Amino acid sequence: MSFGDFIWVFIIIFSLLPWYRQRMLQANRYRTLRTLEQKRGSRVITLIHRQESISLLGIPLTRYIDIDDSEHILRAIRLTPDDVPIDIILHTPGGLVLAAEQISLALRSHPAKVTVFVPHYAMSGGTLLALSADEIVMDENAVLGPVDPQIGSYPAVSILRAIERKNPDEVKDETLILGDIAQKAMKQVYDTVFEILEGRTERERAQEIARALTEGRWTHDYPLVCAHLRVLGIAVCTDMPREVYQLMEMYQQPGPRRPSVNYIPIPYETPGDGKNRK
Repeated sequence: MSFGDFIWVFIIIFSLLPWYRQRMLQANRYRTLRTLEQKRGSRVITLIHRQESISLLGIPLTRYIDIDDSEHILRAIRLTPDDVPIDIILHTPGGLVLAAEQISLALRSHPAKVTVFVPHYAMSGGTLLALSADEIVMDENAVLGPVDPQIGSYPAVSILRAIERKNPDEVKDETLILGDIAQKAMKQVYDTVFEILEGRTERERAQEIARALTEGRWTHDYPLVCAHLRVLGIAVCTDMPREVYQLMEMYQQPGPRRPSVNYIPIPYETPGDGKNRK
């Protein structure tokens, strides 16, 4: 083999290496999913939105809940028998209201138990999905968030409040149109949240929760921790299976060559347990 042939072989191997790594990573993900399914006797679906390095250039893509996600999840739900529970692992900043509502209503309609696992956060549309489950399991430090609708880059409730404070003669037609859309969006999201909660909790409590999450009481990225959710009347538990954490390790964010976080990735023994660490 000449030196030129060696160079070409090296280039081909180097170009195929990212593809091979991705295939191995996907195989490990499937293996972990199957382990969790066998352990819980359920269908496990993941909705994990993180940046992943793609192609040879390593370009990161930011993901959110979209129509493609809803199509895949609805298909997975259809493939699941009525007597088989569904476990869905959520890690998402939210996304399109239409897609989130489609998934939520489909999960709500599944006859068997639906459990949502939130290892880190599920904001906005992700919270809508969590509310549709029979059980919400969160890490002790995980958070959900408000589901108040956003019109463009502004909260719908803020648009309405701005219009209320203006002199009617000073409000432009475009702003009035935005206000009309915002008012409709507020009602639609409230109705959706109430529909999801109705039948699983008392009517007045369902109305109170729907109002709190959609009326713009907090900023859209406000973190609702487990204690806060319980005060609102949303039942959550923290018995997170270790396989969920293992799976999240397989969806790491691409970062610089020098990672910003470093630690020894093993559990430490509790001091005073009679064992010595070396």
